[in-house]
Amino acid sequence: MKPVLKSRRPVGVACLLLCLALAACNGDKQPAAAAADSQTALRREGNLLVVPPQSPVLAQLKLAQVTQEQVQTLISAPANIEAEPEKLVKITPPVAGRLVRLHRQLGDPVKAGEALITMDSSDISSARADNAKAQSALLLARQEFDRQKLLFDAEIAARKDYETAQQSLAAASADARAATDRLAQLGADVQAISRGSYVIKSPISGRVVEMAGSQGGYWNDVNASVMTVADLSKVWLSANVPERDLAHVDVGQEAHIALTAYPDLKLEGRVQYVGEIVDAATRSVKVRVAVDNREGRLRPGMFARVSFDGPGRDALMVPTTALLQGNVSARVFVDKGRSDKGARFEPRDVQVGVQQDGKVEIRSGLAAGERIVVNGGVLLQ
Repeated sequence: MKPVLKSRRPVGVACLLLCLALAACNGDKQPAAAAADSQTALRREGNLLVVPPQSPVLAQLKLAQVTQEQVQTLISAPANIEAEPEKLVKITPPVAGRLVRLHRQLGDPVKAGEALITMDSSDISSARADNAKAQSALLLARQEFDRQKLLFDAEIAARKDYETAQQSLAAASADARAATDRLAQLGADVQAISRGSYVIKSPISGRVVEMAGSQGGYWNDVNASVMTVADLSKVWLSANVPERDLAHVDVGQEAHIALTAYPDLKLEGRVQYVGEIVDAATRSVKVRVAVDNREGRLRPGMFARVSFDGPGRDALMVPTTALLQGNVSARVFVDKGRSDKGARFEPRDVQVGVQQDGKVEIRSGLAAGERIVVNGGVLLQ
């Protein structure tokens, strides 16, 4: 018996009809979606950008007026940190010799009058010996003078002998003073000298900020310093202010300081000195600002920038959030009114100036009273 084959033609026809129906439905939806998009899409009219009333972008735009305000101008100049001259001392031995002991090391604190270096020097030994001889000769000359004076007063000694003793005493006194002065010039304490050793003491309180010698080493350069002691609790900021700005900088004026080493750190200081001579080459004047440095962050030699408040002036100001980056400069979107077709905005390049309290100066490109987009402008880009 032969098997009976059922026809599949009706099923195939049904599938075909279903696909055609779905395609027809999709075809109806696509024009509808395109029509909806056309009602919300941003479009251009000449140099203006139009935002349709149905666009969700419109609700995200915030507008504000360009205002004219008083801004504080700043006078700015490069500067560097310096130690106060009277609070920085280079400890330089006046004679060559061996550094028997260094009582302080790099970074150690020191008080005025405390020992820094014990030094053994043949020059000190010679000066000490010369001083001892001179003091001994002075003692003998004084004794001889006293003896001759007694004899002369008793009319026993001749005037000539008395005058000779007097001259010898004067010469011995001069030699003794010279020997003592020599020791003092060498920086040696006459009472504290022990043979050829003597102690160099710190003339100021501070901290050892430089160290060149080593204990036990021989120091033979009388023009070089073994160590440097400085009090950096207060430092100077030295700046060269242009001659044209000199009228706006005075002693006692507040200064604003920015440091290259600490970009986020803002410091304040006071003008301590304004130079009296204009540098012929740079047409600038030296200005020194006193800065508190108890935290020890500021170090001599650091680069900085100092600013002084200048005269106030009128300027057009807008919020910094209004600025967008254009092709060659900053750009804003200016409100050009609304109609039933939507809101119109003009993209406009502007030149900016100083910033102050969340606003930026507009030097060209806008007029006072114009309304601009201050939030959401990026959606119009």
